Amino acid sequence: MTHPGLPLLWATIIWIFMLALALWALFSKANLNQAAKHVVLANLRPIRPLAKYMAEHQWPLQLLKIITVMFFLLVIYSGLEGTQIPQRNIATVLTWNLWWAGLIISVFFLGSAWCAICPWDTLASWIIRPKLWLKNKINNSLELTPPRWMRNVLPALLMFTGLTWLELGVGVTTSPYATALLSLLMVVLATLFLAIYRNRAFCHYICPVGRTIGFYAQLAPVELRPVDASKCAECTSLECFNGTATVDACPTQLVMGRLQQNTYCTSCGNCLQSCPEQNVFWRLRPQSTEAMYGARPHWDEAWFMLALLALTSFHGITMMEFWESWISQLARKIGDSGQLLMSFSVGLVISMLLPALIYMLSVYIFQRASGTREKFGRLFTGLVFISLPLAFSYHLAHNLNHMIRESVGASQLFYNPLGIDAKPVDASETILREYHMLISQDVLFVIQALLMMAGFWIAIRVLKHRAYKLVPDARWSLLSMIAFIMGVNGFNVWMLTQPMIMRVGALCVAPAG
Repeated sequence: MTHPGLPLLWATIIWIFMLALALWALFSKANLNQAAKHVVLANLRPIRPLAKYMAEHQWPLQLLKIITVMFFLLVIYSGLEGTQIPQRNIATVLTWNLWWAGLIISVFFLGSAWCAICPWDTLASWIIRPKLWLKNKINNSLELTPPRWMRNVLPALLMFTGLTWLELGVGVTTSPYATALLSLLMVVLATLFLAIYRNRAFCHYICPVGRTIGFYAQLAPVELRPVDASKCAECTSLECFNGTATVDACPTQLVMGRLQQNTYCTSCGNCLQSCPEQNVFWRLRPQSTEAMYGARPHWDEAWFMLALLALTSFHGITMMEFWESWISQLARKIGDSGQLLMSFSVGLVISMLLPALIYMLSVYIFQRASGTREKFGRLFTGLVFISLPLAFSYHLAHNLNHMIRESVGASQLFYNPLGIDAKPVDASETILREYHMLISQDVLFVIQALLMMAGFWIAIRVLKHRAYKLVPDARWSLLSMIAFIMGVNGFNVWMLTQPMIMRVGALCVAPAG
């Protein structure tokens, strides 16, 4: 079963928008002195009581953690003991149709808030450092310093690539049992790293979900920052970094007074509760401010962002109707058989390398056309932030399609999470799902089109600011980078116009008899 694609009319509108904006980018200069405005939520009178309460009490966050752990354990139990019909088992539906799709959407509004209630880290903490029901902390960790090779995001990139291989190549999304095993594996890894290394090495360097959220959170309209920067400048005790007798240290070793980006902030709130001046709280900011101004480029982060762009598009490619025939043709040429995992792996590698090579070529042309003396590496890492809004907008549009179309009837699975005596989905149920969507198909198309236009707009803004910062007289040399942005966004728009295969199939709109 496939989903209908975005109508050609909307694709045409998006392309007209992109062409007009590209011309604007060439004939206008960036305002490098523009300062981003922020609104501290704690300064808003209606929110002040809540801000004070959240700074003094930990139970609301603990309650949310308990709830997510309960859902997580339900996924594991249902996946191991329930029916293996993916549409009838809450393990696959809750994980792939609701959680993964909703997670990316939540970043748009809440940044990295999911990391604060992640069940993987919560269970690991309860096992290694229990304190929820105990008065005194118990720390069973060896507290070793992570080795130098680990202290970057490349391990997370390898994990992200591996999970993509399991998800799309092996077919974890269509197996409740495999979904449960994968969930258990993530808890085991989180527990193992917490038992060996200090702080949250798994969250900081290994977790592919956390690092994906962290990079996307650079575009989020919320951030956890000081209320008054001058107080942080005068602070010498650094409770936000070191913690207190009752509040843990920052799990990713961030100092609030120097924090410039959301990439490694897990939104755990430790700094909010440990600060003796109550000088830390959430604040609102313009979308993409961090990707334009605050984020600092590093080589490992640049490769992760490029891989995120490639793998996001790769997810869409594998759900196209032509993908299966392509892989079959490749398998015949290389002598692959069985599950065609070798052919899939080749396709995955090519899909990851191609965007990176095109980006490198675009940066090289930009360097040559501008005549700048800036080194290629500095331009490579400085301009790579344009990939974030391109990946994020398509990721949102793609996942929103899955969530809206495939979550019909998901609430009914809570009455029979194991799918006991459930029958496979038939054609009539598949057809009925179109009439029970959460929003109409036309509204869905409008949202998808707006997301793709917004992603392009933000990418152009990021390009202009960072390019003119690196090369003050860039202007016409921007053509290669604009072409890259248009090519990536145009390809993603084209994918949205194609019929898309369902992730785990149609959900039931009524309990199976």
